[in-house]
Amino acid sequence: MRPDPRKRRRREQGFTLVELMVVIVIIGLLATIVAINVLPSGDQARVTRAKADINTIQGGLDLYKLQNGRYPSTSEGLAALVQGGRSGGYLKGSSVPQDPWGRDYLYASPGQHGEADVWSLGADGQEGGEDANADIGSWQS
Repeated sequence: MRPDPRKRRRREQGFTLVELMVVIVIIGLLATIVAINVLPSGDQARVTRAKADINTIQGGLDLYKLQNGRYPSTSEGLAALVQGGRSGGYLKGSSVPQDPWGRDYLYASPGQHGEADVWSLGADGQEGGEDANADIGSWQS
């Protein structure tokens, strides 16, 4: 006696709970591996952007010095680059950019490392630190 083919088809339709759970676990493992490898590159991108911003600001400071014979004082700050004597100031845009973590770049003239220092406190917003939390300054290569 042969089994009824209609009953056999009904049993073979769909996935079992165990099969679905195995697929979900595999997707979770793959997502974890991707997240572990991709998230640190976001920190590195922010550090690279901060270094590029600092170089741009340093270029504006150098133009300011060429035209005025001195760097802006610490009290004048980086705002002097936007409100400068040249039309449009010494930086592109209408304001000094913020660091990638949403804080203002710090400025001192005279600086501890040169005539004018520009720096960001990094991801943690505190002095010192390592990796993404490290300070990023115009005096660093």
